[in-house]
Amino acid sequence: MTAPRFSDEQMAAGRKLFSAPSSFRLGVAKLEQLPPLAGVEVAFAGRSNVGKSSLINALTGVRGLARASNTPGRTRELNFFDVAGKVTLVDMPGYGYAKAPKTEVKAWQAVLRGYLRGRPGLTRAFVLIDSRHGVKAEDLEMFDMLDETAVAYQLVLTKSDKIKPAELASLIEKTLAIVKTRAAALPSLFATSSEHHTGLEELRAEIAGLL
Repeated sequence: MTAPRFSDEQMAAGRKLFSAPSSFRLGVAKLEQLPPLAGVEVAFAGRSNVGKSSLINALTGVRGLARASNTPGRTRELNFFDVAGKVTLVDMPGYGYAKAPKTEVKAWQAVLRGYLRGRPGLTRAFVLIDSRHGVKAEDLEMFDMLDETAVAYQLVLTKSDKIKPAELASLIEKTLAIVKTRAAALPSLFATSSEHHTGLEELRAEIAGLL
């Protein structure tokens, strides 16, 4: 199964949810700074430059809501965004290009693991994969962390417009084969393009269905 199939009612629910106002709540760098749960919480993870900020902006229709760091791997905060007072989107720092000492990287990984393990209201994590590169070693490490913390997650292929349809079909097949071996992964994925808005309606419907 590639993307889940949605009814007209489910698609409409997704459009309604994300047509409501979305806003930045806060950014936190320490577990003790985590805000109270507000509605359903979903997190977005992915390698640096995978397109997390672009996807969040495209989903909400708010340009510049999520801002990408000019230096990949430098952002060290969990950024929380409110959607309609019903859903909280959490933008996790990009991984794979951390320009920091190993001790600092380990400390931040501990924060991430603590967040994933100790956030009972975290309903779903979406792990973004760049369609041009496929699943990399850093992604497998994130899968391991999510499996370990028992957080249900689903893969989202970004920038799907940057490769040929046949290449995308092959990538989807290979990626789903990896997903099947993972304890906490859902057996489906979304192929998206923030630039062309491909797959966004389905992803909105998926998130709305978590309410």
